[in-house]
Amino acid sequence: MRIAALALVAIIALLHFYIAWFEVFAWTSRGPNVFTDFPPELFAQTIQMAANQGIYNAFLAVGLTWSLFITDRKWQTNIAACFLLFVAAAGIFGAMTVTVKTLILQTAPAVIALVLVYASRASKARS
Repeated sequence: MRIAALALVAIIALLHFYIAWFEVFAWTSRGPNVFTDFPPELFAQTIQMAANQGIYNAFLAVGLTWSLFITDRKWQTNIAACFLLFVAAAGIFGAMTVTVKTLILQTAPAVIALVLVYASRASKARS
């Protein structure tokens, strides 16, 4: 279970590195193709805002990646849980303000990873 938990944390980190890249470097070029409900002229006007969001997504990705290198299981769980909760909260806010799909793409994987991280820690404590 620990391998599955850490693998999901790594996948979520990779997803947030991608989101960071997208928001910082590809907002005006790829954004209109992804967010088809938004007016195309909106992307040039919001480039700084998107880049700022991208930096926050990079922080999430770095925190999740950092948790993968912590050898103390208790602290690995604590750090992973902290950043997974940040991801879940961002996903909930995104679902309320942008699109409900964010619950499936961002919040659900973070919650599943959080459950797996705590379950793998609990299984280690029992053995």
